[in-house]
Amino acid sequence: MVSFTEFEKATGINFKDKDLLKQSFIHRSYINENPGSKLSHNERLEFLGDAVLELVVTDFLYKKYPTYSEGDLTAVRSALVNAVIISKVASDLGMNEYLLLSKGESKDKGKARQYILANTYEAYVGAVYLDQGYKIAEKFITENLLSYTEEIISKKLWRDAKSLAQEKAQEELGVTPSYRVLHESGPDHDKHFTVGIYFGNTLAGEGKGKSKQEAEQKSAESALKAKNWLE
Repeated sequence: MVSFTEFEKATGINFKDKDLLKQSFIHRSYINENPGSKLSHNERLEFLGDAVLELVVTDFLYKKYPTYSEGDLTAVRSALVNAVIISKVASDLGMNEYLLLSKGESKDKGKARQYILANTYEAYVGAVYLDQGYKIAEKFITENLLSYTEEIISKKLWRDAKSLAQEKAQEELGVTPSYRVLHESGPDHDKHFTVGIYFGNTLAGEGKGKSKQEAEQKSAESALKAKNWLE
């Protein structure tokens, strides 16, 4: 079994209950492959950690941005507490080295690993909360996640991409964007769409997704980046 001594040193959080720390890193697949293990997987801790994380982030944003509406605060929180950012934070903390996975899951380094890392971060927050209390969990989240808030605000990453693309296109070009499906493939239960966003007759960006809505959002993001409208 993996040793978490170095991880504890790196985070500065020394667990009283080492089994709780270990459990936060155990993926369901590991338990399925190692049924003799006395420990459980981390899904209950993830459930708890998700709630702690949401409260810490909500409290922080509420106090930091007193003029933001409820809708804006919700959008910023969603941009901050998403799998992409949380998995990056988890990876920067070295959590990837401590994951307890099945042999099959260990080989997958793509999007599935990203979600596993994000879920592990939440499970770890839950474990910290149980073992050390709310204040330490809040300090941990503040130190390694909340620093991304300024980037999200400055680059407007919290804004809905389609809304921002429409606002910018009308402001800069005097046109309202339109969307067209450029390609679709796959059976009905597993469709994949490629959508283009047009400013007038000009194709400004493309996006792919498992729904037209997702592909439209991706195409809007693509156009925003291409036009440097996120700066």
